[in-house]
Amino acid sequence: MSEWLLEIGRFIVQVSFIVLLVAIVAILFARLKGEPGRTRLRLEELNERMEQRRRRLALAAAEPGARKGLLKTFRRQDKCKRSRQRKQDTQTQASCGTTWVIDFHGDIKATGVSRLAEEVSCVIAAAAAGEEVVIRLESAGGLVHSYGLAAAQLERLREAGIKVTICVDKVAASGGYLMACAADHLRAAPFAVLGSIGVVAQLPNVHRLLKRHDIDVELHTAGEFKRTLTVMGENTPEGREKFQADLEHIHDLFKQHVAERRPNLDIDTIATGEVWYGQDALAKGLIDALGTSEAYLMQKVAESRVISVRLETRHSVADKIGLAVSHGLEGTLDRALERLQASDWQKR
Repeated sequence: MSEWLLEIGRFIVQVSFIVLLVAIVAILFARLKGEPGRTRLRLEELNERMEQRRRRLALAAAEPGARKGLLKTFRRQDKCKRSRQRKQDTQTQASCGTTWVIDFHGDIKATGVSRLAEEVSCVIAAAAAGEEVVIRLESAGGLVHSYGLAAAQLERLREAGIKVTICVDKVAASGGYLMACAADHLRAAPFAVLGSIGVVAQLPNVHRLLKRHDIDVELHTAGEFKRTLTVMGENTPEGREKFQADLEHIHDLFKQHVAERRPNLDIDTIATGEVWYGQDALAKGLIDALGTSEAYLMQKVAESRVISVRLETRHSVADKIGLAVSHGLEGTLDRALERLQASDWQKR
């Protein structure tokens, strides 16, 4: 009996080793093939998605005896739709137009700007002049040069003769608002955060701490203002003054960009670094209308074809594991913060 169990154990170990070896070879082959990191274009017609959801809800709400009749009605509608599409000529189809949808969720470095640039290029290549692109924008801003590039990508759409509508559901502040100004029509939810037309920079200086412990730091530059403020060196009044002057210059460029694209704004009043919620932003002219992106897209679905455009990156197995761990840790931290906030309110 023991010999039989020993043989079974050896067999399981051998099979496990072979499976592991095959998995390692497959992973190495996938890496050599270079698939991870490549992008693929994902297109989704929102009209079709909304129609499918409407039908599912209608079937769920219908009486059991009426569902069969509903299914027949849906099939008949699909048949009529296909028949109409065959009869329509190219000119009739083109008259309906297409509304394109692009999403941009920006972090402090605007790391999605490369993907945004490619998505914009795809839309410019496919869209006809006069068609519309809806940008669902969410960003609290970040690095000046990164968001300057992101805003320039949206300007390409206007230069191509495509109408740009930007919808802000949560926040478009600082660099996010810099991007939002590229819109022909700018909409925001009633409590979306907008504005923050200002520039901020901060860095610590540990020079006195190092000096206290007899640690010297040498900083050599060629050019009077090659380095204005430093973390470890001794900062000078001239360096501080130059650093502040640079911030003021960037602020002036920011104000000029906003004023050129939204000429009805009182730029000196709103370029104070403050933020406003959607309702107040409308009163001050920072946006053109109140409303959510979902409401606007439902309106467009009734008028034209609406196609969502997104470039997706193919991740390797290691990347997927890393992303899963990262999302898990992020979710754990979020739940911990929520519990701390809840306990704080309970104490009050």
